[in-house]
Amino acid sequence: MGNRGMEDLIPLVNRLQDAFAAIGQNANLDLPQIAVVGGQSAGKSSVLENFVGRDFLPRGSGIVTRRPLVLQLVNSSTEYGEFLHCKGKKFTDFEEVRLEIEAETDRVTGSNKGISPVPINLRVYSPHVLNLTLVDLPGMTKVPVGDQPPDIEFQIRDMLMQFVTKENCLILAVSPANSDLANSDALKIAKEVDPQGQRTIGVITKLDLMDEGTDARDVLENKLLPLRRGYIGVVNRSQKDIDGKKDIQAALAAERKFFLSHPAYRHMADRMGTPYLQKVLNQQLTNHIRDTLPGLRNKLQSQLLSIEKEVEEYKNFRPDDPARKTKALLQMVQQFAVDFEKRIEGSGDQIDTYELSGGARINRIFHERFPFELVKMEFDEKELRREISYAIKNIHGIRTGLFTPDMAFETIVKKQVKKIKEPCLKCVDMVISELINTVRQCTKKLSQYPHLREEMERIVTTHIREREGRTKDQVMLLIDIELAYMNTNHEDFIGFANAQQRSSQMSKKKAAGNQVIRKGWLTINNIGIMKGGSKEYWFVLTAENLSWYKDDEEKEKKYMLPVDNLKLRDVEKGFMSSKHIFALFNTEQRNVYKDYRQLELACETQEEVDSWKASFLRAGVYPERVGASEAEENGSDSFMHSMDPQLERQVETIRNLVDSYMAIVNKTIRDLMPKTIMHLMINNIVATDSLCSLLANLYSCGDQNTLMEESAEQAQRRDEMLRMYHALKEALNIIGDINTSTISTPIPRPVVAVEFLCLPGLLRPAPRRKGELPLCHQPDLGLEAQLLGHLLLVGQRWVVHPLCPPGQVPLLIPLGPLLRFLLDLIVLLLVFPGKS
Repeated sequence: MGNRGMEDLIPLVNRLQDAFAAIGQNANLDLPQIAVVGGQSAGKSSVLENFVGRDFLPRGSGIVTRRPLVLQLVNSSTEYGEFLHCKGKKFTDFEEVRLEIEAETDRVTGSNKGISPVPINLRVYSPHVLNLTLVDLPGMTKVPVGDQPPDIEFQIRDMLMQFVTKENCLILAVSPANSDLANSDALKIAKEVDPQGQRTIGVITKLDLMDEGTDARDVLENKLLPLRRGYIGVVNRSQKDIDGKKDIQAALAAERKFFLSHPAYRHMADRMGTPYLQKVLNQQLTNHIRDTLPGLRNKLQSQLLSIEKEVEEYKNFRPDDPARKTKALLQMVQQFAVDFEKRIEGSGDQIDTYELSGGARINRIFHERFPFELVKMEFDEKELRREISYAIKNIHGIRTGLFTPDMAFETIVKKQVKKIKEPCLKCVDMVISELINTVRQCTKKLSQYPHLREEMERIVTTHIREREGRTKDQVMLLIDIELAYMNTNHEDFIGFANAQQRSSQMSKKKAAGNQVIRKGWLTINNIGIMKGGSKEYWFVLTAENLSWYKDDEEKEKKYMLPVDNLKLRDVEKGFMSSKHIFALFNTEQRNVYKDYRQLELACETQEEVDSWKASFLRAGVYPERVGASEAEENGSDSFMHSMDPQLERQVETIRNLVDSYMAIVNKTIRDLMPKTIMHLMINNIVATDSLCSLLANLYSCGDQNTLMEESAEQAQRRDEMLRMYHALKEALNIIGDINTSTISTPIPRPVVAVEFLCLPGLLRPAPRRKGELPLCHQPDLGLEAQLLGHLLLVGQRWVVHPLCPPGQVPLLIPLGPLLRFLLDLIVLLLVFPGKS
């Protein structure tokens, strides 16, 4: 193998497996190993027992191997077995080993043929084995047996995949020869995860059970279904031999005789059989470990670095130290206060790029959701005119009024102002919801102390609820203040004299400019499939129209829609659609776009829909009022068509006055609501005094030890992290042992073309004593010595040729172009010294 000490690689990797199996991480680590896969009754267990030379694996019908068995074979002078879960106990009776495997399997999986991916680690010491590590996996099955779940086939497949998909895992694919190899479960799964066949070693069992006149020669010669690592045939004991307690050594002798005597296999008998398979697996696993060791070391080092900082906090951790608990409590409260403030103020270290959170969501409530809720509460035109006409008529009573009554204006305005209470309270509720959600987000870091987290959430939420009552009272006070006095001298109020000029002023205001309100991507949802289906366009909303373009460069305009007489309505999502939809329609029942009565627009989220609706409000496109059609059905507006001209003028005057005054009220409320909520609620919660109050409440709530009691999950995580840390350190030390105990020898240099060259006269026979063989001595050669030294320096060999004539020095010299030139030059100087 070119390495001395390589025989220690497999035992050292066994130590790695034990180190990680002890912390339950064995299946998750990509250690070099051999996984044995195959269908039920393919002969996997018999192959492993032949390796050991003992009967020690459970047997029976149906699924017998129900947990992975990590079998570590160690060459030793004594023979016994050891389980990782029974450390220190040696099993010299292998019948006890079988019973222990069955008991340990039932302990985890139950006795009803269930399976589990948790491995059993068994180490067998024996003088009859070579160092080898294999993982015996459950046999693949199709039909559930006993109380097995219906998806047992997929459960076993998933378990196999946990092992065979790892690049460092060699696959020992066991297939019986008496069934079609094209249907082999083992080869099928090996081909799936190792399509090039670089990690797969084929084993063909039951060669003695093939039909007469048939053989597996083409498969074993790697011709039929070729694998890079080839196939090895074995002959196991039959069920009759097992029941008759046939000795495994006798079975191995019978196996050897079978291959030597069979005409199809005798020419390759030395490459067949269980001993050869064991030897090949030992060599291939050793080489595989050598090849994968550098990558494994790098992976372990990166894992160690990734957890080192967290483990540093746990090394000197004392859960019952009162000083630590007090310090931790202060740190947690301070951290919560800092996180809460950052989420509200928007200066957090970790910025969410997927959705709005904290203060950004509250800001959206203030400036998008709340204005939209106000507009939704705005008056419906027909209903408002009907209420105004009733009010005027009721004020005049039996008389016919000549002038527009002030009381009608005041009555209608107060009624409209009272309607503002609902969206204002809803705004407070939405802010409360966001604050509580922000509190929960900030307390996630306290999950290791569940009692502290629960108590902190309770205290802060209670404080928020207390502020909620004061805030809502203040909001109601704002509405009551608006109701207390109608300031008709407000500078923005048009007054009675200008009420008739309202329409002309609005037209002038509209002509002042067609400013852009919003731009963005929207999907037109109701285009038929025959016309291309739903498409996404770049929309531009201005004060006068809605235009859409092919893309955001705004070069190719698709359509321009005036916003006059448009309204909004919500549309339910389709069965297959995940988008949120709203629609634009014309109040005069005209087509909005081509042949469509309404234009359905879709967004990815409800937040985008709300934002677009708020933008449409700024353009004067209001939402549809639910129930407006019902008012038309009862005929209550029939009198509108029979109003006398004087009443109609009075209604129009009051209508314009109400519109003007409500615009002032809405503007005031939109300005005061965020200020009120910020002052009475948010700023109060974020203030430093709240931190002190929170600490005081926490100290007074009860036992500090209970408050700072660590969660079971956190304690388990800490223990697992420490175990993982120590296991990684041990693994790296083990790999260090491998590096220091393994000495590499250089690979021999490649053979180069050589020629024989005899140089005459370079050496003369030396004087010898009587009876001695002739020896050659070298005189003072000068150039010859330099030539020899030079050739030795460049690493070439001088080899004496036995057939050279006496008196000549035969040299075996690689004659490249440069050396050939140098030798020719030296020969000329030696032969013709006087002519140089």
